[in-house]
Amino acid sequence: MQDNVLILDFGSQYTQLIARRVRELNIYCEIHPFNNLPNNVSSFKAVILSGSPFSVRGEEAPHPDLSEIKGKIPLLGVCYGAQYLAHFNGGNVAPSNTREYGRANLSFIENGELFFEGIETGSQVWMSHSDTIKELPTGAVKLASTGDVENAAYKIEGEATYAIQFHPEVYHSTDGKQLLENFLVKIAGVSQSWTPDNFVDMTVASLKEQVGTEKVVLGLSGGVDSTVAAVLLHRAIGKNLHCIFVNNGLLRKNEFESVLDQYEGMGLNVKGVDASARFLDALKGIDDPEKKRKAIGNVFIDVFDDESHLIEDAKWLGQGTIYPDVIESTSVNGPSATIKSHHNVGGLPDYMKLKIVEPLRMLFKDEVRRVGASMGIDPELLGRHPFPGPGLAIRILGDITPDKVRILQEVDSIFINGLKESGLYNKVWQAGAILLPVNSVGVMGDERTYEKCVALRAVESTDGMTADWVNLPYKFLQKTSNEIINRVKGVNRVVYDISSKPPATIEWE
Repeated sequence: MQDNVLILDFGSQYTQLIARRVRELNIYCEIHPFNNLPNNVSSFKAVILSGSPFSVRGEEAPHPDLSEIKGKIPLLGVCYGAQYLAHFNGGNVAPSNTREYGRANLSFIENGELFFEGIETGSQVWMSHSDTIKELPTGAVKLASTGDVENAAYKIEGEATYAIQFHPEVYHSTDGKQLLENFLVKIAGVSQSWTPDNFVDMTVASLKEQVGTEKVVLGLSGGVDSTVAAVLLHRAIGKNLHCIFVNNGLLRKNEFESVLDQYEGMGLNVKGVDASARFLDALKGIDDPEKKRKAIGNVFIDVFDDESHLIEDAKWLGQGTIYPDVIESTSVNGPSATIKSHHNVGGLPDYMKLKIVEPLRMLFKDEVRRVGASMGIDPELLGRHPFPGPGLAIRILGDITPDKVRILQEVDSIFINGLKESGLYNKVWQAGAILLPVNSVGVMGDERTYEKCVALRAVESTDGMTADWVNLPYKFLQKTSNEIINRVKGVNRVVYDISSKPPATIEWE
C-alpha cells in the first residue's frame, strides 16, 4: 500500500501548490475539504492544514473536528492552520497592526530542531495573513521568528504537531521544499515511493480488478490526458479497449489524419470518425461562446453514442479526468457555478448506461506527462500544447463558417510550425491564434483591402491556473506576421496578445 498524506483544504488559493510540492518529493497526497473528512483518517501517515481566506476569529471560520488527528498523527498547520491550532488550543490570535504579506526572512531558528534541519537563519519565506499569533497554544514552544512575526513557527511538545505562519509551498519560500521534506520524511516517516513506474504498476493492477474482462470505450482527443489514459487501459485490458477519435471539423490543419497515424504505431484499437459536417451544421448562426460549447457537446454525445452502440457489450466509459478537475468539483466552495465543456467525453447523459473509469483522476498535468514518459509514449505527443475541447470554435470569435475555419487553420499552422522550426515550441506552454470579428483596412499591391485581423497568443504556465504571456523574439513575430499576411487569403493584420492570467484568460472565449 502507498503511504498517504492528507491535506485539509480551508479554501486557500495555495492548497493545490501544497499538494504539488508534496508530490515533487515522491510522496502521495490527497486534498479533502475541511468539512468532508475521509472516513479512514487513521490510515494517513501525516496531515497538513492549509491556509484560508477566513480569520479564525470570524463566525464563519472553518472549524473541523481534529480529535482523530492532533496528537495521534503527525500534523503540520500552514498559515490559517497554524492560527487555528493556536486559537482553539489555548493560544491567542489577534489582528496584525499591518497586513503581513510578501517576502520575509527568518531571524531566529531554534537550534537542533529536526523540523528546520538544513535551513539557516536568514532563509526567505513568504507571508500572506492579516492576523498574527500573539500567544502560543498550551504546551507549545517557539521554533522560528522573522523581523515582524515573533511566532513564525512552533511545535507542541509531546506531539508530532508543528505549525508555521508562512507558506512553504510557494517558490518565494526558498527552503520550503526542504521544510516539507523534514516534516514528512524525517518526522512523520513517510516513504518517498510515489514514482511514475509505481503509479503505472498500481493503476494497471487496479484497472484489471475494476474492469475485469468487460469492454471500455474511450474518446481520444489527440491530447496528452486521453492518450495516457488509453495506454494505461490498454495495458490492463488490451483489445477490450475501444478508442474513438472524432473529427469535429474544428481541429488544427491536417490534425485528424496526423493523430490517427500517431496512434496507429502505438498498438491501440482506434477508430476515426469524420463528423465535421454534423458539427458545422449545428454551429450555423451561433455566436455565443457557451452556446457554441453546448452545441458541440450535444453533437459529440450523439456521435459518440452512435459509435459506442456499434461496440457490442461496452460497459465502461474511459475518461482522461485529472486531479485539478476532481479538486474543483469537491472544493470548499462546491462545484463551479458554470462548468465549461473542456473534455470531448465530458457530461455524457445517463441514457448511455456506461460506468465511468478514470485512470488519471489523481494526477496533476505534469505527473500525467511523467507517467506517459515512463510508459514510452512518444515525447512529441507528450509535449503537445493543451488544445481546447471545442477546438477552433472558441478561437473564432462570433459565428462559425467553413471559410473562417479554413482561415484560422492556415494561420494556426503557420504560427505553430514556426514555433517548432525556431526551437520555441517547447519553451511555450500553450499557443494558438484567434480570429477576431473585425475587418481592418490594409494596402496590398497598391490596392485597398478590408480583411480579417488575427491575434497570436503564447503563454507560459505550469497547469493553466495562472499564466504569463511569452516574450517571443521580435524577429520571429515579424517573420510570422509577414508569412500569415502573404499566404493566408482573407487576413491583412496580425496582433500579439500580451495579457496575463489573471486578469485575462488563456482562451478568448
